[in-house]
Amino acid sequence: QVQLVESGGGLVQAGGSLRLSCAASGSTFRINGIGWYRQAPGKQRELVAVIRSDGSTNYVDSVKGRFTISRDNAKNTVYLQMNSLKPEDTAVYYCNAATYSRFYWGQGTQVTVSS
Repeated sequence: QVQLVESGGGLVQAGGSLRLSCAASGSTFRINGIGWYRQAPGKQRELVAVIRSDGSTNYVDSVKGRFTISRDNAKNTVYLQMNSLKPEDTAVYYCNAATYSRFYWGQGTQVTVSS
């Protein structure tokens, strides 16, 4: 089992920055990759960024150049640094951990960007 706890969400003005954290515990050695997803009201959940066990990363086009995913292996924590935030970034952000057998989700953290 893997447990994920997100933190760092909040209210910020357009152009501002936030850093989200995803702290993993439990069988973290089974994790192949961790991704950040978001879901805005009335929209489907989308993958924002992912970091794999080999350190490779991918981003959805809409956040490239603004968001950075990183990890601290000693703390079992993955971060999402979000800069130049836009109102369309407003959503609940979820952390997701992938193992060979299943996915695990955190509880989500709200990010609201005001114009």
